[in-house]
Amino acid sequence: MSFEDRSFEVKACEVRYYGPHKEIAGRITGVVRVGIEERFMGNLSRYNLDLKVKADCGHVASNQVRTALLAHAAHQLNRLKSRHTHRTPIAAE
Repeated sequence: MSFEDRSFEVKACEVRYYGPHKEIAGRITGVVRVGIEERFMGNLSRYNLDLKVKADCGHVASNQVRTALLAHAAHQLNRLKSRHTHRTPIAAE
């Protein structure tokens, strides 16, 4: 199999819930559910990831909190995607 049949795509993203951190003032914590579709070695997998997210945004409007939490989730997904799509060199036989 070649590496050309590999893919990792985000299909859906939603903030499940969020609230203030119990001990740190100004920090919001929550969970973002992400729908992933991944193709590897001819197999297609669809699954959901629940990501724990946080944002130090203080007391702001709800839409700004959601945006900050989704931005943190996007950062986590970019790191995950880079690990899954990195092409490893194949040793010559």
